[in-house]
Amino acid sequence: MNWSPRGNAISEPVEVVAISDQGLRIRVRGREYFLSYAFFPWFEGRPRQAVLNVREEFPGHLHWPELDVDLSLEIIEHPERFPLQARR
Repeated sequence: MNWSPRGNAISEPVEVVAISDQGLRIRVRGREYFLSYAFFPWFEGRPRQAVLNVREEFPGHLHWPELDVDLSLEIIEHPERFPLQARR
């Protein structure tokens, strides 16, 4: 995988730490998660700055305002439990 350089934290405690051709890696309160484009297609091909702009609206709930994407940490940790995906 080729990772792009680390992004800047938009608002603590969440930040996108890497973007690759397979997905993105985020850090939430010190724990890292990988969001594969296979499970999270909303980020693929989107402007880098829009992907980096993420906020934790309230504990366990992440929001990308420029992409109109909202995800819970439960969905990120267990995408197999939530089989419905957006159309590409």
